[in-house]
Amino acid sequence: MSTVANIVIAIIALMHVWFLILEMFLWDKPTGRRAFGLTPEFATQSKVLAANQGLYNGFLSAGLIWGLILGGGEGMHVKIFFLACVLVAGVYGGLTATRKVLWIQAAPAAVGLACVLLS
Repeated sequence: MSTVANIVIAIIALMHVWFLILEMFLWDKPTGRRAFGLTPEFATQSKVLAANQGLYNGFLSAGLIWGLILGGGEGMHVKIFFLACVLVAGVYGGLTATRKVLWIQAAPAAVGLACVLLS
C-alpha cells in the first residue's frame, strides 16, 4: 500500500506544481483564463492575488515531495500533514469558490491520506 500511497502523493504534488504554473505564470494568458473561466479584465486585475495563491500551491507541492524524499517514519508524518493541508484547502475552496475544487483538490488528497494511513 505504501507504493500506491507514494504514487498518489507524487501525482498530487505534480498537480500542485501545475496549479503553481497556472496561477503564477499563466493566469492572464489564454491557458490560464481558459482553465479558470476568466475574462481578460478580471485576470489582469487579479493577477497578483493569483500569483500569491500559486505560491501556496508550490509550498504544498514542496511539502509532499519532501515527505516522499524522507520516506517512511518521519516522512509519513510530513506526508500526513501536507495531505491534510491540501484536503483542508480543497474543502475550503470547494465551499467558497467552486465545487469543482472538491473533486480536483480535496478528493485526491483524501484518497492519498487514506492510502498513507492504511500503509
